[in-house]
Amino acid sequence: MPVPQLNKKISNQLDLFFEFMKFEKGLSDNSLASYHNDLNRYAEYIESRGATGLNEAARSDVRNYFKSLFDMGLKQSSIARNFSSVKNLHKFLVFRKIAEVDPTSNLDRPKPSKKLPVVLSKEEVDRLIRTPDINSELGIRDRAIIETLYATGVRVSELVNLKKRDLIESENVIRVFGKGSKERIVLIGDIALEWIERYDTSVRSSLGRKSAPVKQSGGDFLFLNFRGGKLSRISVWRMLQKYARGANIKKQIHPHTLRHTFATHLLEGGADIRAVQEMLGHSDIGTTQIYLHLDRSYLKEVLDKFHPRGKYAK
Repeated sequence: MPVPQLNKKISNQLDLFFEFMKFEKGLSDNSLASYHNDLNRYAEYIESRGATGLNEAARSDVRNYFKSLFDMGLKQSSIARNFSSVKNLHKFLVFRKIAEVDPTSNLDRPKPSKKLPVVLSKEEVDRLIRTPDINSELGIRDRAIIETLYATGVRVSELVNLKKRDLIESENVIRVFGKGSKERIVLIGDIALEWIERYDTSVRSSLGRKSAPVKQSGGDFLFLNFRGGKLSRISVWRMLQKYARGANIKKQIHPHTLRHTFATHLLEGGADIRAVQEMLGHSDIGTTQIYLHLDRSYLKEVLDKFHPRGKYAK
């Protein structure tokens, strides 16, 4: 199965591995689908680090990749499965003499970071949002993307899979298909809707006309890349990195940072945690409770600053 958005060498290496797992290891279709999901994302990351082949992945790349999975909020069970997939891939590359070194050799299964997720301040969000050049087509598109991520808290995978028909402007909602293709309805504010409409009416059709072969067409997807094809998750990650630098934001951010920020700012504003749980699409409220810890940190700052017996009281 061809892998979209990857260079030919990496795509071919993955295809060899998938064929091996299917025909020589006899994996079921469900197991192969899991391998595809895990390794396509891993391959996108390795390519984003400048590698032209998976055999060029370094030990530090593997470590940093799994750190990014923790930062994205993946469950421990999902990360364990991803680790097994990546480890089996690199064992195969060495076995087939495609790679000389296995970067996962003697590497322990990654453990969750005890650090709270990175969250942007309201002032940092404002700077980030205002960084794209809205006099350019891609600048308008990027402004619409950032506004949507911050306004809804959707995952980047949900964002890039949004279809035009999923936008219901009259109700101020978007229809999102999350993990396990589970559908949920997410409210979206007027400002984000205005930017989506501006992008849709003045930019999207122009990008669509640039689409090369039909198989690369963005079809009904809402957000398109500069060639008129479907936008990839790694493209959104790179875009945010660029604008974070332009906004002089020193924090390491990625698309999930805006999801963390969305939830934290809602709780800081007094939102009920169960409402936030529903908007984020968490099946277990325990997953949402991490944002209570973030909120408590904020409240402690308020107490220290404004209470007569706080840390900074005069």
